[in-house]
Amino acid sequence: MTRFKLTVEFDGRPFMGWQRQAHGPSVQQAIEEAVTLVTGETQAVHAAGRTDAGVHATAMAAHVDIEKPITPFRLMEALNARMRPNPVAIVACEVVADDWHARFSCLGRRYIYRIAERRAPLVLEAGKAWRVAPPLDAGAMHEAAQRLVGLHDFTTFRSVHCQSDSPVKTLDRLDVRRVEGGIAIEAAARSFLHHQVRSMVGCLALVGQGKWSADDVTSALEAKDRAELGLNAPPDGLYFVEALYPA
Repeated sequence: MTRFKLTVEFDGRPFMGWQRQAHGPSVQQAIEEAVTLVTGETQAVHAAGRTDAGVHATAMAAHVDIEKPITPFRLMEALNARMRPNPVAIVACEVVADDWHARFSCLGRRYIYRIAERRAPLVLEAGKAWRVAPPLDAGAMHEAAQRLVGLHDFTTFRSVHCQSDSPVKTLDRLDVRRVEGGIAIEAAARSFLHHQVRSMVGCLALVGQGKWSADDVTSALEAKDRAELGLNAPPDGLYFVEALYPA
């Protein structure tokens, strides 16, 4: 049995999220079905994290155990061929130690949320960014974002369906920067609560529009009450971009 690390890119629009679901297609299902077609084996594919329906990834880390003798390159090529036309691609594949685990060995996760600042509907990027009418104050958004960095009880920014044992998390970084055509928000932490990034982004967008202040973000955080959330951003603009592991 050989353990392979997969780096996965996917467009989340057709899927119910990463994890297998009884009520619709998932990224995990697409890869696992391809593994069976390539190897004849039924193997589980484990990822660094789960994603919601409609959320994308440029570099989701995952692993799978394969009995059949096969090189990483051949496995990658074969899986990509079998997954068509699903918008999922294995962009890198390598052999790792038997005790390496995509989820439990992960030391940190990084997401980027893209806001398209425009009044016109999105055409080429529909479902790939959140359209918010201008103008947005990126500086005010970044200042307010720093109120959320650190160790906090993020109950307000947590979905009522979150299965985490505790709402207390340490947010390592939450940066807001202006990019061509809009704003990018980068969030980094060891782990996140269900909807945490989307909930933080929604409130920061209110700040950017002048509807909330940084103090309002602090008040929402300190309330520890989901009812005090200003806005939960849609999944469209959210991308899983990096999983960090020990050297």
